[in-house]
Amino acid sequence: RAAWSFPESASARSVFCSRHGEFGRTLSILDALAARTEISPADFTLSVHNALAGLLSIARANRASHTAIAAGVESFGFGMLEALACLAERPQEPILLVYFDEPLPAPYDMLEADAQAPIALALLLGIGPVAEFTLATAPRPTTTQADPGAAEQFMRVLLGAQAEAVVVGEQLRWRWRRDGTAD
Repeated sequence: RAAWSFPESASARSVFCSRHGEFGRTLSILDALAARTEISPADFTLSVHNALAGLLSIARANRASHTAIAAGVESFGFGMLEALACLAERPQEPILLVYFDEPLPAPYDMLEADAQAPIALALLLGIGPVAEFTLATAPRPTTTQADPGAAEQFMRVLLGAQAEAVVVGEQLRWRWRRDGTAD
């Protein structure tokens, strides 16, 4: 639904990123296998990580390329990096960035101490006079715990609630700053 709200998505290249993807569907398949019951064809079809990208491209008759990123707590950051690389490659073509995630279902939820609220975020990135921001990365400080809330922090910066956000991932430290904000 978030991606569908952009009519431009009918022709834009897209980057989909998610920490867990459709894990709930995958778990239902595993449960059905364990119980020796029928597996839902819909769950099977939609359990792959790039299923939503495929569905959107079919619904929009969009033949442009799409990429699916799964990078743990850094999925949003690496998805943003991929989208910006695509934009740098062809600046005249907007890029649709879609990030979605939800907490792991039981019993796997106990493995995740840092569960975040469900989120679906779609951004159309392009060159133009709308909100501009800078992304910088640095090596991750070894003494800091990884933070899975990068998308939420980025949105606070984008919407002007804060001038910058620094989020530590498992590999990198990510910094988003609204352009025009002093270093």
